[in-house]
Amino acid sequence: MSDFIPLSVPNFGEREADAAREAVASGWVSTSGARVAEFETAIADYVGMPRAVATNAGSSALHLAAMAAGIGPGDEVIVPTLTFIAAVNPLTRYVGAEPVFIGCDDSLCIDPDAVEDFCANHCALRDGKLYNAKTGARVKALGVVHVFGNMADMPRLLDIARRYGLTLIEDATEALGTHYTAGPLAGKFAGTMGDIGCYSFNGNKIITTGAGGMLVSNHADWAAHAKHLSTQAKADVLQFLHDEVGYNYRMTNVQATLGLVQLDRLEGFIDHKKARYDQYVAGLDGKHGLRILPFRDESQGVRPNRWFYSLYLGGSGLRRDDVIARLQEQGIQTRPVWALIHEQADYPKNEAYGLDKALDYRRNIVNLPCSTDLTEEACQRVIDAVLAL
Repeated sequence: MSDFIPLSVPNFGEREADAAREAVASGWVSTSGARVAEFETAIADYVGMPRAVATNAGSSALHLAAMAAGIGPGDEVIVPTLTFIAAVNPLTRYVGAEPVFIGCDDSLCIDPDAVEDFCANHCALRDGKLYNAKTGARVKALGVVHVFGNMADMPRLLDIARRYGLTLIEDATEALGTHYTAGPLAGKFAGTMGDIGCYSFNGNKIITTGAGGMLVSNHADWAAHAKHLSTQAKADVLQFLHDEVGYNYRMTNVQATLGLVQLDRLEGFIDHKKARYDQYVAGLDGKHGLRILPFRDESQGVRPNRWFYSLYLGGSGLRRDDVIARLQEQGIQTRPVWALIHEQADYPKNEAYGLDKALDYRRNIVNLPCSTDLTEEACQRVIDAVLAL
């Protein structure tokens, strides 16, 4: 068998190794150390926000976001059903709230038409607050995920959130580097347009610290509260006094040293992602009924990071699981898009709207190898293998 081609793996080199050795040699390997604050500042500067709060995971950042936004028992949150479940659990179950699931548009991100329909036709607006007509609960927030680094339709979603009194939480865990280049939001990065936004540095993300996350907010007090909660809510460090229930959600100094090097390489990674994406489009899009799903791109005033590539099988006669299995036999790792969340665990009891496209994409998407060190030759091998199916 030819060399194995993984789906998405970290791209570490000597710079990351040197940074990790420096952190270890300094003795600052845990959650104290200057590199954490440096990494927070570097991320804040990169995305154009006044402050960033480092965490041990993107899920932790989302949990802190929900708490900082005041979401709690009795509240409902509008969320996408086509996303990783860690985008929904922290905004709902972790804080005792309930989700209302919405399907996707062709960007794979939450469908603003379906969000608008739910708010306008299934809810009532009273004194600037939205209430679910079926459950009577207050609909407090809108969770938006920039799926696979694709920018959600933020102008429309921001307008909906404003008109219906919703806190807008951006899950940009897959979208670091994605930003608007034109239009009313020109210069704005994914994660910075709503009330609060979150990033992930998990091992498969476009930059990684092994595990880790980051939170930014347009409310200075929310960011400060998130930082306080992430460090066990210490009111007096010396006397070990805590003024509320806190969490050990801190990033380590070793992780932050890796993050600083990775962030410095991010723009190069994004360029590499575009080159391989364009190669997939040239080799597969429109061939044998196959499609490579597009991103909102420069023609639409967006620079996406193109984190994950989606091969759409509808019309090809190929079955998703057969494709995954046959490519695996050739040493090529792929995966399906996530199982829809409204069908999982105890979530079927919750409302769900506008699901047709999400159901179709779930059946027909195969994610192709997309590592930031994927070579042109390896990419061509994937293309040839798909065309031979």
